[in-house]
Amino acid sequence: MTPLKSHLVRALHDWILENGFTPYLLVDAEYEGVEVPQAYVSDNKIILNTHPDAIQSWILDSDAVSFSARFSGRSENLYVPINAILAAYAKENGKGMMFDERFEDDLPPEPEKTVEVKKPVLKIVK
Repeated sequence: MTPLKSHLVRALHDWILENGFTPYLLVDAEYEGVEVPQAYVSDNKIILNTHPDAIQSWILDSDAVSFSARFSGRSENLYVPINAILAAYAKENGKGMMFDERFEDDLPPEPEKTVEVKKPVLKIVK
């Protein structure tokens, strides 16, 4: 199956725009492969405005989100692996979705605990 998280991020982004709000992404800036301006990172996280008026060259695929945006008047190219996205929500009302670190379908499931099953013992009773 294809990863679910990228589809949810896309759906939330579209839904927020449809309702006239500003889509934001909360990103784990320490996640491997994340390319964001470090000057705007706080507590290892960054909030990104992804409204079409604020960005250019928006690409969202099953692996990552990439776009360019201006920070203090300077254009920056951003790259965010899908698994680095912690939340997608509307700036104005906070409606959206948070993702925990085990959300992604591609992570292996937790190992099942094996239960030792004892065979029944039959006794002859007279």
